[in-house]
Amino acid sequence: MGLIEVNGIRVFAYHGCLAEEAMIGGHYRVDVSVQGDFSKAERSDDLGATVDYGRVTAIVQEQMAIRSALIEHVARRILDGLNAEWMKGYHWRVRLVKERPPIDGEVEEAIYVLES
Repeated sequence: MGLIEVNGIRVFAYHGCLAEEAMIGGHYRVDVSVQGDFSKAERSDDLGATVDYGRVTAIVQEQMAIRSALIEHVARRILDGLNAEWMKGYHWRVRLVKERPPIDGEVEEAIYVLES
């Protein structure tokens, strides 16, 4: 059993419940991990036998470009996109970080984590 982590995917996007978030946008980070049997890739050195982290990053960027009010909704779309791309029974984890959310008080980040 192996674990692949693609951490710190940085995206500027326009998510949020406030109207101004749709106009000014904000900074986000996404971490994706996938656990599964990668023994074929270990032995073959074949990209087709594993999860391509370039494609993982592209799926994250594609889904982050679609505006949502809630980061929970964005995380679900990312997870669904990953599962659609690799239907091999992998266990995925998506961690979506909204940096400096525009709320009252000093808040560094709001985070949502979703697993399949």
